[in-house]
Amino acid sequence: MDTSQIQTILQLILSLVFGGVIGLEREYKKKGAGLQTYSLVALGACIFTIVGSENFYYFLGQPGIAFDPSRIILAVATGIGFIGAGVIIYRQDHVEGLTTAAGLWLVSAIGVAVGMKFYLLSFTSTLLAIIILIVFGELERKIFKRDQR
Repeated sequence: MDTSQIQTILQLILSLVFGGVIGLEREYKKKGAGLQTYSLVALGACIFTIVGSENFYYFLGQPGIAFDPSRIILAVATGIGFIGAGVIIYRQDHVEGLTTAAGLWLVSAIGVAVGMKFYLLSFTSTLLAIIILIVFGELERKIFKRDQR
């Protein structure tokens, strides 16, 4: 096992941890998508990014082949959009699942960031997500009198 393989394994673990941290908060609030879902989305996004970026170097310079690794990011964002759309539900007089959809979208971006080796960006994004979900959620509940559904 060479250092690039070890780095890849560490990237996968890191994306799982970051997604899992955000998923734990969702589990604590007893949301449908939690630890497993958020971890899987971050891990999947990281895998797509690693495979795509590694293939870029493989195809680089080969005649007749145009390869743009940014398309992987677009594909991840599009795919997670379908998942997010599936969790948004309109019931009677309110909408449910918007925060879950946004959270899944965010952890997919964090997975991409880890896959692209932007570790500080992905770590900071994870911390900010936890602040948003905990602190802002509490503000909404107390100041704006929104209940936790």
